Amino acid sequence: MERFFKLKEHGTNVRTEIIAGLTTFMAMAYILFVNGLFLGEGGAGIPNEGVFFATAVGAGLVTIVMGLFVNIPIALAPGMGLNAYFMTVVLSSNGAITWQAALGAVFISGIVFIILTVTKVRQMLMTAVPQNLKSAITVGIGLFIAIVGFKLSNLISISVNAGTDATKPVGGANFNLMLSDFFTHKDALLALIGLLFIAVLMVLRVKGALLIGIVVTTLIGIPMGVTDLSGLAHANWIPSFTNLAVGQLDIKGALHIGLFDIVFIFTFVELFDTFGTLVGTATRAGLMKNKEKGEKTIGKAMLVDAVGVSAGAVLGTSTVTAFVESTAGVEAGGRTGLTAVTTGVLFILSLFIAPLALVVPSAATAPALIVVGVLMMSQVRNIEWDDFFEAFPAFLTIILMPFTGGIANGISAGILSYVILAVFANVVMKRKAKIHWLMWVLAVIVIIRFVFLGTE
Repeated sequence: MERFFKLKEHGTNVRTEIIAGLTTFMAMAYILFVNGLFLGEGGAGIPNEGVFFATAVGAGLVTIVMGLFVNIPIALAPGMGLNAYFMTVVLSSNGAITWQAALGAVFISGIVFIILTVTKVRQMLMTAVPQNLKSAITVGIGLFIAIVGFKLSNLISISVNAGTDATKPVGGANFNLMLSDFFTHKDALLALIGLLFIAVLMVLRVKGALLIGIVVTTLIGIPMGVTDLSGLAHANWIPSFTNLAVGQLDIKGALHIGLFDIVFIFTFVELFDTFGTLVGTATRAGLMKNKEKGEKTIGKAMLVDAVGVSAGAVLGTSTVTAFVESTAGVEAGGRTGLTAVTTGVLFILSLFIAPLALVVPSAATAPALIVVGVLMMSQVRNIEWDDFFEAFPAFLTIILMPFTGGIANGISAGILSYVILAVFANVVMKRKAKIHWLMWVLAVIVIIRFVFLGTE
C-alpha cells in the first residue's frame, strides 16, 4: 500500500488517509438521499431504488478509479445543480423529454468530455487561465462550500418582502439573507454547537477534527431531537436491486429530439465546475507545488471525470463529477488516492448501511463544510489586490460563486471580465497583458451561454 500510493512521499500514512476518506464520505453522504429528490419518482421520474443504486455505485466506482488511477484525494458523485437541471429539463417538457432521453444527453456530454480530454483541450485550461484567477477559483469554491453548509444547517434563512410572489424568481431587492433564530430552530442550534466544537478541535490541532466533529455533533443531536434514530428499528439493511435504471438511457431519443442545447449546458457547467474543483482541491492538497507534475495529474483526473459522466448515465444518474466536499478530506490530512479509495468503498457499502447513513443529520455535516470554507480562504493572499486589472476579475470569480449558487457562474464572469480588461489594457496602456488563445475561445463560449441559454 505504501509503495502503490506513495504515502511517505506525500507526508501521510494509512491511518490519516482512511480518516480523511471517512471525512469526505461523511461530508458527501447527503447526495445519496438528496439526489433522489431531484431524479426520483417525485422529481424526474426515475425509480427511487434505481436512483439510490446509481448514486451509490456510480460515486463509489468512479471515486475508486480516481484513487487508483490518478492517486489524488478527490471523490466524485452526481453533481448538485446538474441534477436539479436534469429534473427541470424533464418536468418542463410536458412529457416530450423522458428521463431516459435526458440520461442519453448526459451520456453524450460525457463523450464530448472524453474527446476534449484526450485532445488535451481541457488540460490547456491549466496554462490558459491566469494564476490570479486560479487562486480566486479556490477562494470562491471555499465560500461556495461555506454557503452550502449554512444552508444545510439552516444557520441562515431568507426573508421575502411582503407582496412578493415567491412562486417566481425573486428579485434581489425583494429578499434578504439573515441569521436564523438558534433557539427556535434546533437544527441551527446543533449546527452552531458543532461549528464551535470543530473550531476548538482545529485550534488544538486535533487530527481528524472534522470527522470527530461530525460524529460528536450527530450524538449531541440525539437528545436534542435532531438526530432521528426511529428509522433504525425497522430498517431494511439488505439493498434492493429491483427497479434499477441501469442501461435505460436513450441516446437515439436524445439525438432525435435535438437536445443539443441541453447537452451544451451539461458540458459547459461540468467543464468549469470540474476545472474549478480539481484545481482548488489539488492546490489545497499541495499537489500543484510542482507545476508540471501537477498539471499532468489534473489531466489524468479530467479523463477519469469524463469517463465518470458517461458511466453515471449508463447506471442511471445525472452527471457524475468531482465534488468540492473532497476538500473536507484534504483538510483532514488526505493527500493520496487512498483517501479516494476509502470514500469510494464507503459509497458502495452504503448500499448496505443506507439506514445508518440517513441518521447523520445535515446539521452535523454542515459545520465541517463551513470550516473547509474558512481554510480555503487562505488562497486569497495570493491574489494581487493592489492591481485592479488582476483584482476585478478575481473578485467577480469569488463573489458570484456563493451568491449565485454556481461555480461555473463565477468562473465565467472572471474569464470574460479578464479578457475585456486585457483588451483595453493592450490598446490604451503601455502595459501588455497576455491573453492565451483559449481564453478568447472561453470568453466567446461564455457570451453564447449567457445570451442564448441564460444562467442555467
